[in-house]
Amino acid sequence: MTLANLRLIRDVAHTRSVSKGARLNEISQSAASQAVQELERELGTQLFDRSTRPLTVTPAGRLYVEYCRDVLRRQDELEASLQLLKNRANGVARIAAIYSVGLSEMSQIEERFAAQFPEGELQVSYLRPERVWEAVEEDQADLGLMSYAESSRDVIALPWRDEEMVVAVSPQHPLATAHAVPAVALEGESFIGFDDDLPIQSQIERYFREHKVNVEVTLHFDNIQMIKEAVAHGAGISIMPRRVMREEIEQGRIVALPLKPAELFRPVRIVHRRRKVFNEVTSGLLALLREDERSNAA
Repeated sequence: MTLANLRLIRDVAHTRSVSKGARLNEISQSAASQAVQELERELGTQLFDRSTRPLTVTPAGRLYVEYCRDVLRRQDELEASLQLLKNRANGVARIAAIYSVGLSEMSQIEERFAAQFPEGELQVSYLRPERVWEAVEEDQADLGLMSYAESSRDVIALPWRDEEMVVAVSPQHPLATAHAVPAVALEGESFIGFDDDLPIQSQIERYFREHKVNVEVTLHFDNIQMIKEAVAHGAGISIMPRRVMREEIEQGRIVALPLKPAELFRPVRIVHRRRKVFNEVTSGLLALLREDERSNAA
């Protein structure tokens, strides 16, 4: 069993599709199907139930997929360890970030990384929160920056910062001249929210319930940039991290008002696989980010 076949079995199980697993591994569907069938014959058991759509991983399949992940993880760790032994300062660090962190923070991170590792390469991906987690879990990224992450068996979430959530209004809104906004003052307001499947929206809705506030959700989006634009154009108010609105606040396009009581914070975390052995530049990037965390806590 080659490493390529181990990756194929892992990807077929993750996508629950032979065709999708084949595409991820850049082989034909027929070649992927043949590889799966040959392995099942060799093991004398069925790994996937292909009578269902999407296919189902059998109990034996789950055992084998876990074996695949362990072997591939050990291979990755071996390669990273060998790179460390060569003491090479050049290399590649891969980081995935949610859009709001990437757009507001990544340019500064890239500048500091380039100054510290002029021979290194920083590869950045901007993804939805669940895709950041998947990229780290599947070793498509070494580090991730995402909100509301909690450690799991395979991935650890390190503290980075807790961002204050505030009321965002246009300069023409009646609330714009307030020093702070009591929760009850939001009653009946036209509200621009996040998509329901995002944790930040659940947190905001919980805040409303706890303070018995009802708003009229007129728009909702899956990213902060669209919400900021809607607020700036007077389509309604919203609640967002103050940090992500710094540019709009400086331009006078959005007014940020503290909530009373100030109970809302967005936790942003650094995530990476447990027992992951980093190359030198990735270790340096992690140290750079942890310096930010310590300065934010100071």
